[in-house]
Amino acid sequence: MNIKIFNGPNLNLLGKRNKNIYGKETLNEIQNWVEIKIENKHLIEWFQSNHEGKIIDEMHRSIDSCEGIIINPGAFTHYSYAIRDAIESVDIPTVEVHLSNINKREEFRKKSVIKDVCIGQITGLGKSGYLDAVRMLAAYKNKKNN
Repeated sequence: MNIKIFNGPNLNLLGKRNKNIYGKETLNEIQNWVEIKIENKHLIEWFQSNHEGKIIDEMHRSIDSCEGIIINPGAFTHYSYAIRDAIESVDIPTVEVHLSNINKREEFRKKSVIKDVCIGQITGLGKSGYLDAVRMLAAYKNKKNN
């Protein structure tokens, strides 16, 4: 399965930013860990940007090359109707992932404008959330094909 994993603003600072919330690992270390864990069962492409428009443009480019999307939209989770519309428009099964449990943090973080256009949301599992999202997409594809 071809999967593109999108990471939004400030996730390039993982390992430096709020380690007690987001952990000590960098995004690159998380990427390497996920790649090892999936054992080449899926083709994964990673994309990170601090810019909403770049995420949307890359998502649009994924229409013909991608069977599933995983997105950790960072702060865009709470207000980016543009990313929400992009997810809905490309019509690629998408899973929303958050390293921390957004439902147990500040009040503003509890609302996701993206959740309703995704097949699932995974929060609070750290880097394992990405792996669970890969499994969720694979199960969704298998169920849809049967």
